[in-house]
Amino acid sequence: MERLDPATTALLDAHQHPLRKEIDALRTIILAVDPSIAEGLKWNTASFRTSDWFATLNGPKHMKEPMIILHAGAKAKGIVVKDRIPDPDGLLKWLGNDRAQIVFGNAADIKTKQNALRAIVGAWITVIQAT
Repeated sequence: MERLDPATTALLDAHQHPLRKEIDALRTIILAVDPSIAEGLKWNTASFRTSDWFATLNGPKHMKEPMIILHAGAKAKGIVVKDRIPDPDGLLKWLGNDRAQIVFGNAADIKTKQNALRAIVGAWITVIQAT
């Protein structure tokens, strides 16, 4: 996918992470949600933004399982996202009012849950852009 950030790809290439297939699947799914989403390096890992950063993959050095942290920007803004995101599949583990975590088991789990992930990411960016 041409929208993958070259610097992020280079960092992932350097780490030769055993979950690279899963990481790339998550990158591709998130970028496909909306053309306004861009990928870049933030916190030394793959992160995603529209007008502000809203999602970060667990860093390749520390990732033991495929995981996404959804947040309301690089700095706390007091935005309440909790309970405003439909999650019928129960993917979100809330870490605060403006942060949630999604953990996947493996590549098959990502594939099974990709539609739910797309819906969550779409709702997430709609909520944080509206506030």
